[in-house]
Amino acid sequence: MRLWLAAFALLLFAPLASAQTGPGWVTLLDGRNMGDWDRVGKSNWRLEGGAVVADGKPDIGPAFLVSTKRYRNFQIRAEFWSGHNANSGIFIRCQDPEKIDPRRCYEINIYDQRRDPTYGTGSIVHFVEVIPMPKAGGRWNTLEITARGRHLVVVLNGKTTVDFRNDMFQAGPIALQHGGGVIKFRKVAIKQFL
Repeated sequence: MRLWLAAFALLLFAPLASAQTGPGWVTLLDGRNMGDWDRVGKSNWRLEGGAVVADGKPDIGPAFLVSTKRYRNFQIRAEFWSGHNANSGIFIRCQDPEKIDPRRCYEINIYDQRRDPTYGTGSIVHFVEVIPMPKAGGRWNTLEITARGRHLVVVLNGKTTVDFRNDMFQAGPIALQHGGGVIKFRKVAIKQFL
């Protein structure tokens, strides 16, 4: 009985993980419909198994789902599944919704097999390296991105991979990337700050 009470107390008073429901949270992508995104580039984005999936591209260049709204200060929480060879990421504060790249946005990378692993999974390409690089392939992962003014924080599966300050990009749309391999996104939500 005491063991059961102790376990119940731990569950009752344990800190809650970040959630994407509650006041202020807006679902951007839920796996039941494609949501309010523009397509840039060509990929076979589709709904499958409760997620938005991409695994085939007729072109060499990357393809994106780009939010129709611009965001400045926010927290994003997303779940993703990537194949071991996937090249993907979440781009934030993009300057031009038709030209998405890591020179015009902050790219939070999902790319376990990147040639230069310092900017692989969990990093912000061209800004913050992650050494050693975490691996995300072959399983569901949680990515939390917080942007408040100059302060950017990335948390991958509960571990902070990026915590830095930079004001190159102030505001802009969000983009989900399919550059190659298999990528799945589900439960993508945002909470804006003043």
